[in-house]
Amino acid sequence: MSRIIFLLLTLIAALPTQAALRVFACEPEWAALTKELAGDLVDIKTATNALQDPHHIQARPSLIAAIRRADLLVCTGAQLETGWLPVLLRRGGNPRLQPGQPAYFEAATFVPLKQVPVRVDRAEGDVHPDGNPHIQTNPRNIARVAQALGTRLMQVDPAHKAIYQQRLKDFDHRWQQALARWQQEAAPLRGVAVVTQHQGWIYLTDWLGLREVATLEPKPGVPPSTGDLSDVLNRLKDQPARMVIRAAYQDPRPSQWIAARAHIPAVQLPFTVGGDEQAKDLFGLYDDTIARLKEALK
Repeated sequence: MSRIIFLLLTLIAALPTQAALRVFACEPEWAALTKELAGDLVDIKTATNALQDPHHIQARPSLIAAIRRADLLVCTGAQLETGWLPVLLRRGGNPRLQPGQPAYFEAATFVPLKQVPVRVDRAEGDVHPDGNPHIQTNPRNIARVAQALGTRLMQVDPAHKAIYQQRLKDFDHRWQQALARWQQEAAPLRGVAVVTQHQGWIYLTDWLGLREVATLEPKPGVPPSTGDLSDVLNRLKDQPARMVIRAAYQDPRPSQWIAARAHIPAVQLPFTVGGDEQAKDLFGLYDDTIARLKEALK
């Protein structure tokens, strides 16, 4: 009997194993969402981290190599990565990952975009022609993208369709429960006036009912001068704010300058998965975001 078991184990070990689906994720939030929906079926390379500005990264050789090997690309789109992703795609030479192919996935395609400009003029700063791409700051958008990404995983890897279906169903159930909890926990934030350092929070303020009364950058992506900050400070005399918000990857000095003079807290938010120790996954991202905003009200 032991010989038979040994032979069976030998045969099983000799069977070819299904290689993990190689996924290239542009931002940490999409790497985290893909992992939720696919688990061990995927091997993920993330191009950026939470302490990097996703608008500006270098097309490093390691990223080119990862693009070349990838089976699926998951990015924000809405021209967030326009400064570097086309270079990677061109140098990687992977025909599967070209725009329009099933393995090319842009999350922003499945979300109603805000702040779509009437006209595009680079003199106005880092303006996104398709609208504000920072959709991950509203967890309702994550739910929309999850449905589309789950369907795309089933399309590019049909052998595991049943697993993707079950994981998507499980994630959606947990996510809807979390959404209800976050909405309740964030109730004290509704109507609170805030200042933002960069125009990256429109989806967050819309979700939580925050009132954005000023932005420190005079134009999107343009660091504020002392004169710009003084202008904001003067405006806050007529429209007081309760806090000034910035992302973990941003220079803290402009927010701290305003905070010290307006006597309000400067709040650093994770912005994406990995932005601080508490934001280790998508659930932790929003748990920590709400907790930090509520703490600033005290």
